[in-house]
Amino acid sequence: MNKLLIAIISFLLISNLVFSQEIEAYSVFNSKGKLVSTKTMLKDLENADIILFGEFHNNPISHWFEYEISYYLSTKHKIILGAEMFESDNQYDLTRYIRGEIDKPAFDSLVRLWPNYETDYSQLVLLAKKIGSEFIATNIPRKYAKMVHQNGFEALDSLPDEEKRWIASLPIAYDPELGCYKKMTGMMMGHSSPNLPKAQAIKDATMAYFILKNYQEGHIFIHFNGAFHSDNYEGILWYLKKQKPKLRYITISTVSQNYVNKLYDDNKGIADYIICVDNNMTTSY
Repeated sequence: MNKLLIAIISFLLISNLVFSQEIEAYSVFNSKGKLVSTKTMLKDLENADIILFGEFHNNPISHWFEYEISYYLSTKHKIILGAEMFESDNQYDLTRYIRGEIDKPAFDSLVRLWPNYETDYSQLVLLAKKIGSEFIATNIPRKYAKMVHQNGFEALDSLPDEEKRWIASLPIAYDPELGCYKKMTGMMMGHSSPNLPKAQAIKDATMAYFILKNYQEGHIFIHFNGAFHSDNYEGILWYLKKQKPKLRYITISTVSQNYVNKLYDDNKGIADYIICVDNNMTTSY
């Protein structure tokens, strides 16, 4: 009987040791790599004029945070939402849907929605509908970005004025030495058009243009974009600061690591807040 009791106690001790290890899906860090609470981050976000949320497009933790941050801030302040996932020439129908002027089937047929819209972005649009917030389609229509990819910025000069209203004011500023664009040039290795970084820049410039065009004093503008568009305080933010340097911008990025309890050195400094997600996290596509 004593042997059985000892065996049971030993099993329980071993089981407790195994299962007492914490399983963490994510952690939040500041730019210096210091672990911070979500409460600390949310309180700081309340002081922003414009927030750039850099996501992984297929990461459920990114999308969960996007909704929770937006909902929280909507209970404290007036907010405006905007996203790379909607192209500027779809603004009219996006606004009509949010205002209840068209139903979902009409919205689905009229707006060019990303394949993962239902799982990853519909909740943000529904939140805007619920609270009466504006939702801004900030991205350049892809056909114009394709024109730049093929023939450079000059390809946009011949567009009629009616179509130029969907793009940042021309000519746009462009710095090929900016890290995000220089990195793209280095990655091409001669296998892609030298205009590829310019196509990225016209997207960044256009998103910045529509963010500022629709920003209202006394509101917090929360913008959702791929992390590459705002990491290292470049991309969209570079264009925003050129035009409105005195606004308070806060950036958020998403990274993936084997362990989330300590931020890798390579991920430090890429944003004001870094959401570090476990590599084993499932993806939405």
